[in-house]
Amino acid sequence: MTRVSTCVTPLRWRNGLELLDQRLLPWRVHWLAVPGASAASRLIRSLAVRGAPAIGLTAAYALAAEARRNPELAHLRRAGRLLASARPTAANLARAVTDVMAAITVAPRGQRFEAALATARALHEADAAACRAIAEHGAARLPGQARRILTHCNTGALATGGIGTALGIVRALHAQGRLERMFACEARPVLQGARLTVWEATRDRLPVTLLADAAAAALLASGAVDAVLVGADRIAAEGSVANKIGTYALALAAAKHGVPFLVAAPTPTFDLATADGYAIAIELRAGDEVRTCAGRRIVRHGVAVFNPAFDVTPPRLLTAIVSERGVAQPVNRSTVRRIGS
Repeated sequence: MTRVSTCVTPLRWRNGLELLDQRLLPWRVHWLAVPGASAASRLIRSLAVRGAPAIGLTAAYALAAEARRNPELAHLRRAGRLLASARPTAANLARAVTDVMAAITVAPRGQRFEAALATARALHEADAAACRAIAEHGAARLPGQARRILTHCNTGALATGGIGTALGIVRALHAQGRLERMFACEARPVLQGARLTVWEATRDRLPVTLLADAAAAALLASGAVDAVLVGADRIAAEGSVANKIGTYALALAAAKHGVPFLVAAPTPTFDLATADGYAIAIELRAGDEVRTCAGRRIVRHGVAVFNPAFDVTPPRLLTAIVSERGVAQPVNRSTVRRIGS
């Protein structure tokens, strides 16, 4: 297995949960102490931490912190519901809460904190291992030298408990000496690509070029990209993928120009109970995210805004979905069930 590493992490437990405040990156590195579920829910909603795996881990550790303060089951169930509802689209969040609550429910009252913390740590270790496996599977699907990869949003260590999903594959290519260049879309309106992916890439010495979202189709048409790699926040049973807004447009452009389009996600992102992409709930966020840019207002407050956080890409536009359990290719209900269940 290729040795792949990163110096970046979005969260840590130091006798309590701490989050790297991603709202301040790349200008400032600041860690936030998170005392419990209420604070964690607010920070998840405000994007201090984001990325489907990372917010699931945040919720898991926050429940542990809550169990240390108050181990009563009724209280912890309320805390779990609060956390699970913080962002509706990402499948990992509700699944992490379910796993920790299952451990809490069977533990004696005096051991609920220890049970919750052990479960959170196990989920963290499992996600790190999943990222490594995804990186290996994904890099193997991109043979040849001097690969040129286009990414969207942030799918790296900041979004996960390990080296990242799609960006983990990029890191594996780099470790193998096979990455010529990665192109990062800026990911308006919150600029996770510009602020976070580029920050990660430069810290880990990955060759990165930033581009405006609107330039991606032209870049694909130019022949300068060998593959598009994106992450996912929820994958439906038939293979539809909910991911950062703009993913669907990238998939359309990639299909038009014959560029492979791969989705990388761990199995907690798969939601086989959701039949298809039409059934995925899409989070609508505050209009001021679009009315402003990097904190500066660019239009009047009263201007109407359409601001979905995610869009849904149908399986017909996907070359493959890569998970720690293998690769779904072609993408259909059968292959998704094989790697996602």
